[in-house]
Amino acid sequence: MALTLSLVRHGQTVYNAEGRLQGWCDSPLTARGLAGVRTTAAHLARRPVTVAYVSPAGRAQTTAHEIMAHHPGAPLVTDPDLREFGFGDLEARPETDLAARYDPDTMFDEVLRGTFAGIPGGETGAQLRARVRSAFARIEQRHQRGHVLVVGHGLTLRAYLMMIGSDPAGPLPNASVSTVEVDSDGRRRVVASAVDVAGQGVPDVVGAAPALAR
Repeated sequence: MALTLSLVRHGQTVYNAEGRLQGWCDSPLTARGLAGVRTTAAHLARRPVTVAYVSPAGRAQTTAHEIMAHHPGAPLVTDPDLREFGFGDLEARPETDLAARYDPDTMFDEVLRGTFAGIPGGETGAQLRARVRSAFARIEQRHQRGHVLVVGHGLTLRAYLMMIGSDPAGPLPNASVSTVEVDSDGRRRVVASAVDVAGQGVPDVVGAAPALAR
């Protein structure tokens, strides 16, 4: 029996809707975001989730608690290594501020590949990849079978998917689900990637920039 990982990005937040960079900073889910998370939670209700690993960010914790309400008795483990990429001095700033300094497509590709030098006060792409690798290695070692939920962020989850040879080729929608199977020999297979269960891939706010929002 293989280990199945359900990877869920948090629901839409206030900063997502406002088009602000959100890495180590945080903002609450919007009403739309919470509704989307509940749709995703219902979608995952029949999966036999036995444990959840979650970023410490409030937006991820809220998302995880909504999903785990359908799986009473299953523990929720907070893992700091699942937090989002750190944007340093640009945290909570409009995404246009980042676009004025960097080409976003090039920058995020470098972040995910581990070659980005970092924004002052933040972290490098290599540091992101190292902690993501560490977090998922722990999960895979502790749970060699069964069904595990992992709730995190756009860049964090994409970094893991890229490490195992699957590039979603774009931002993960809020509240989306990606599914990975890990066999007894440690071989990983992406069953589904960036499934937009809640329909949150399209913003409902004029001026929102889903290509950059985290």
